[in-house]
Amino acid sequence: MGEHGALNCNDCIKLKELETLLELSRLLMGNQTLEQKATDFLKTLKSYLKLERCSIHLLSQDKKELNIFASVDLTPKQKMLASYKVGEGATGLAASTKEPIVIENIHSDILFLNKTGARNIDDISYIATPMITGDEVAGVLGVSVTKKTALGFEECINFLTIVGSSMAQAVKLDLAHKEEKKRLSEQNSYYKSEVLKTVDFQNIIGESTKMKEVFKILKKIAASKTTVLVRGETGTGKELIAAALHQTSSRNEGPFVKLNCAAITDTLIESELFGHEKGAFTGAVKQRKGRFEMADGGTLFLDEIGEISASFQAKLLRILQEGEMERVGGTDTLKVDVRIVTATNRNLEDEVRKGNFREDLYYRLNVMPIQLPPLRERLEDIPELAKFLVQKLSEKQGREIKISDGAIRMLLGHDWPGNVRELENCLERATIMSETGLIDRDVVLFHANERPQTGFSAPVAVSKPAIATDVDFTDPQLDERQRLIAALERCGWVQAKAARLLGMTPRQIAYRIQIMNINMRRM
Repeated sequence: MGEHGALNCNDCIKLKELETLLELSRLLMGNQTLEQKATDFLKTLKSYLKLERCSIHLLSQDKKELNIFASVDLTPKQKMLASYKVGEGATGLAASTKEPIVIENIHSDILFLNKTGARNIDDISYIATPMITGDEVAGVLGVSVTKKTALGFEECINFLTIVGSSMAQAVKLDLAHKEEKKRLSEQNSYYKSEVLKTVDFQNIIGESTKMKEVFKILKKIAASKTTVLVRGETGTGKELIAAALHQTSSRNEGPFVKLNCAAITDTLIESELFGHEKGAFTGAVKQRKGRFEMADGGTLFLDEIGEISASFQAKLLRILQEGEMERVGGTDTLKVDVRIVTATNRNLEDEVRKGNFREDLYYRLNVMPIQLPPLRERLEDIPELAKFLVQKLSEKQGREIKISDGAIRMLLGHDWPGNVRELENCLERATIMSETGLIDRDVVLFHANERPQTGFSAPVAVSKPAIATDVDFTDPQLDERQRLIAALERCGWVQAKAARLLGMTPRQIAYRIQIMNINMRRM
């Protein structure tokens, strides 16, 4: 140790050391894979220090084992053999103690396990330096030194500690990148498997004239890159339409990314959509991609677009016009290829007139508008919609659920201010109230605060149900239970009046109410 060759002064040594550190840093900042970076890193390190061998051992995911990730002058078989448990040998001990371990002579120290095979050189030392970032050990940098090595033990350990920390940081960033990539991949897979697989124009329920008009427009624009504005009341299925557009487009292999603009504060929406650089603001501990970058090559769905502030509208307009943006806190201009689908329940024309929404942005978004009709304007779709939603609920709850014709007729009499979402909630409440799995008129509650009344419960205020004034009690398609409930509804749930209407005695109707498990409502 200590023979420096051409280096004949401390200043020269320090200069060479700084040059090497700079080169190693440059290598770690490159665009290569981590494995390639690590290999080039070791080659440079070996050349500068005049090492006999060097290798990088990374900690396994369970943090119990160290395996060679990159090395110089080791065969594949030697790499495979050089696996250490944490605490095992000099390499494992460096990981467990977080301190450098020095073996001055590998041939005489029991800590050196020699898993890769003995060297021919007699005088070889081994230094195992933990690669630490923060308080975490990422792995161990192991080097074999000889008399030709450029630095003494202390100087060598100090140098290896510095470069080991840089390598640990590179490993940490690579793992974080892989985790983020995995997360995005899983997210994309989720949308495809759980949403997009079940969504196309064929299984969006609707046989009404107005829904057929919607489908006609969708088929025409699905294959294009045209920006689409989906309009309609809350609960009409705007997100479903956006997902169907993506699935049937040429971008269906790309990601489908969505953001509810109303759910994000004005201070966060820019970072959420455009991403941010590390240190851009308090809490920005690492670089983060925004939704536009995530959706590159696919579709970005911006729900409740009418809720964004005037200050952000200008920033959104730029990316729509130019397809360019910068992350928050960044200076690099990024180009993205994204199809934009937006949705709103607001009257954007009124918002433009009031000065709340930019006119130029409105025209950028409103290239191809799609107006979804409210449920009250397509009542003929309710029977099929109800059966479809009941089937979904049946699968969700793991039991057979059916809906009666009487219940469907009751659904047809409601105005559905909450649209399809309200219908789904109504049916879910009904399945909960139904002990038998049959959704009949007596368990249909149009409002969440309604409660069916029994003879054993105290009276509470409920919304007045739809009165069955249009029921033909002689209709042979009506079963006895449906006929009885319809009569009770018409008579305000007064048993004596319903009995007279049906030609029964009060005792007879009371008996049937009991055996048919009908929940009596108090009016």
